Amino acid sequence: MIKYSKLTPQKIREVLKLFLWDFTATQTSVLLEISRNTINRYYAIFREEIVRISIEESSKFWKEFWEFEVDESYFGARRVRGKRGRWAAWKNPVFGLLKRNWNVYVSIVPDCSKDSLMPIIQWKVLEWSTVNSDGWTSYDGLILNGYEHYRVFHSHNEFARWKSHVNRIEAFWSFAKRRMTKLNWIKSDKFHLHLKECEFRYNYRNKKEVALQLLLKRLKNL
Repeated sequence: MIKYSKLTPQKIREVLKLFLWDFTATQTSVLLEISRNTINRYYAIFREEIVRISIEESSKFWKEFWEFEVDESYFGARRVRGKRGRWAAWKNPVFGLLKRNWNVYVSIVPDCSKDSLMPIIQWKVLEWSTVNSDGWTSYDGLILNGYEHYRVFHSHNEFARWKSHVNRIEAFWSFAKRRMTKLNWIKSDKFHLHLKECEFRYNYRNKKEVALQLLLKRLKNL
């Protein structure tokens, strides 16, 4: 299943199942009586495969017209007093694109400017699709770029107008930040792996058995 693995395919399946059921590496190590270092190695392999799955699945976004929600959020360092969200220092800006009734896609970006966000939208979303956003100025021009664009202005205490809202992508941010908080500390070079793991877990939150079979199939080729 994985070249040069000292674990049997059955044991790898057990490790993967506990990973998907959100057991920590320490818990899995104790339950399966396998060293923590070995479990960490396999958890890293699973996360790297999840990144590849994300790339493949997000390529399907643009193939049909749909309704989308776009938003940005910040992950990382402690909150600086008086500075939150887009004005927070020393944090990782992340752009999120949610295809309603389907999946979410996230990408680390250098900043939340129009120059950083618009190319991702144009890459992932087919023209004439419907895009819902908040009032952030980086989304100005979506209509000129061929999208049907609806906005809600949080600064005016507006959070929904009929079907126009970004509630689902904001629900993902809450989900991801709760997970990140539980991990306490993540090395900067591993942040993208944990971010994509959050994306994968959210997209398969009601399909754990499907996720298990998908990863098992892919691990056979490693």
